[in-house]
Amino acid sequence: MQHKRSRLQWLVAILVVIASVAATIVALPSIREPVLRAAGWALVVDEPVRPADIIVISSAASGAGALEAADLVQSGIAPRVAVFSGPPSLEDHEFIRRGVPYENEQVRQLKSLGVTDVEQIPTTEAGTNDEGQALSLWCDQNQFQSIVVVTARDHSRRWRRVLGRVMKGHATRVMVQPARYSKFDPDRWWETRDGTRTEIIELQKLALDFVLHPLSFKTRRF
Repeated sequence: MQHKRSRLQWLVAILVVIASVAATIVALPSIREPVLRAAGWALVVDEPVRPADIIVISSAASGAGALEAADLVQSGIAPRVAVFSGPPSLEDHEFIRRGVPYENEQVRQLKSLGVTDVEQIPTTEAGTNDEGQALSLWCDQNQFQSIVVVTARDHSRRWRRVLGRVMKGHATRVMVQPARYSKFDPDRWWETRDGTRTEIIELQKLALDFVLHPLSFKTRRF
């Protein structure tokens, strides 16, 4: 109980600091844009991507992830792509009942982009942590030596931290590639309502991740 209270206190402290920084930015327009850009890029991972066994697209990456993965395949990073696939929804079951094959939306997008070698990683729940756990098990089962994980820009830093934990002690080397076609722009996020909302939500989630996992482990990289 005391441990949980301590974590909550840390989270409150971080949010207070964020609020204080925001107030300072408003008061000092001359430092406004550099600080806002730094806040945007705090969510984004920037690391080199090299040839791997397979490319994995997170659910959060949506169509931007499919586009990024198709470009990576074309550039020779990996010959195959995998997507996360949960159980079919009620409407999916109805399509299946009527004889229409069920297919993940990202799978359809990839095939329309010319990527034919696509696999699906079964998951029971959506979310970064759940997909991370499913990914570590799937990599072990398939004995992959290296993978590239494609995700939305604003999720990439948090994905890196999650992978650092779930892949610790596993043989698979991991690289994270933010999707260039993501809606979130770290250099101009504050200019739109959606960008501002994304920044605030993701920064809070990232802060919580630091509070809950202050000693985040790193995955093996090239």
